[in-house]
Amino acid sequence: MKRQLRVLAAVATAAILNIGPGIVRADVKLDGFMQGLYGGRLDKKNPTSSEQTANESRLQLRLEQTNDNSEFFGRLDFVYDGTADQSYIWELREGYLKTRLGNHIDLKLGRQILTWGTGDLIFINDVFAKDYRSFFIGRDDQYLKAPQNALRMEYYGGIGSLALVWTPQFEPNRLPDGRTLSYFNPFTGSIVGTGLGEQYYFNPTLPPSKFENGEWATRFSRDFGGYNAALYFYKGFYKNPNGAVMTADGPMPVFPKLNVYGASIRGPLAGGIVWAEGGYFDSRQDRGGQDPLMPNSSTTGMVGFERQVATNLTVNAQWQFDAMASYDAYKEQQTAMHAYVRDKVSHLLTSRITKLLHSELITLSGFVFYSPSDQDVYARLSGEYKYTDQVTFAVGANLFDGKHEATNFGQFKRNDNVYLKVTYNY
Repeated sequence: MKRQLRVLAAVATAAILNIGPGIVRADVKLDGFMQGLYGGRLDKKNPTSSEQTANESRLQLRLEQTNDNSEFFGRLDFVYDGTADQSYIWELREGYLKTRLGNHIDLKLGRQILTWGTGDLIFINDVFAKDYRSFFIGRDDQYLKAPQNALRMEYYGGIGSLALVWTPQFEPNRLPDGRTLSYFNPFTGSIVGTGLGEQYYFNPTLPPSKFENGEWATRFSRDFGGYNAALYFYKGFYKNPNGAVMTADGPMPVFPKLNVYGASIRGPLAGGIVWAEGGYFDSRQDRGGQDPLMPNSSTTGMVGFERQVATNLTVNAQWQFDAMASYDAYKEQQTAMHAYVRDKVSHLLTSRITKLLHSELITLSGFVFYSPSDQDVYARLSGEYKYTDQVTFAVGANLFDGKHEATNFGQFKRNDNVYLKVTYNY
């Protein structure tokens, strides 16, 4: 059966590339997985109508065709979502062609997952789209990164590597929208969801599809002495709709214009790995901090360290700070609106602990985000058992808490959930 699938995949790939199947000289691989994910919330006071956070059956197909100079890769998901809307969904997560131009340039064109930077679940210069809806309900880690249509070109040379990414149409973060996960609505001043006669479905308008609204990201990196250092630049928009404009119907959320300038370094230290990263977020529509409906510019940075501290036991820790510009104006504006006022410099601490057991067939993991300035916390706990080479069982929990409902994790404190996941790889 697998041989027949490979033959069919080769024929399909040949048709896509517009060449005869008789002259295909490439390696073709077809695989994927089937998965069931089931989750339920723990907080009965959640304003959403469904008590389920996940009830889905997923089939993923992966097709890869490679030869000496190029690669075609496709990843397609088919999902039945049995939560509130009970719908069938399909998504092309990846579908790109990668080829080499000469001896020093790689070109990658199509739908793809983009990532760079140094942090562990802290993103500064990685300004590519994330899917926090998936992240908060227990989907595989691969689903934290949302796909986007882009062109990526990278030059490799003796002085280092230079990458350029152009996304023709802005791709935002996928945030809790009120259907299965509630969120804090600044216009109502409370945590909201779709249920109990209220419909707070969150779907802000994207920037118009114009060339000038495309996203540009660049990275220059170079290795030296076992370390990798990089410089970054991004021109686009904030990935979350944390700005607003006034309309006849009242304030409407928007994605403010953004530039990011940053740098990072990563390498070995004291038997482990250390990293540091920083960036300046230039809020192009409110550089003076005078518009209360737009975010202020800020400077953010982080340091992290990871090491194996015992057999099959790995621990890391990170500290991030974010310093807001024009803070006095912000504080005055928020106080006048009786809204939550954050500290001028906010702090975030994280730690990941991973333990492998039973000949590395069992993986126990815990990841905690804690902000002493915002006084909120988010814990991700999971346990995975590799029953066979094909079958894996996993259980986990997402737990939130916070003193204030308007903070990053405090707004999700009604979304505590547990989940069970079964995966069959073929």
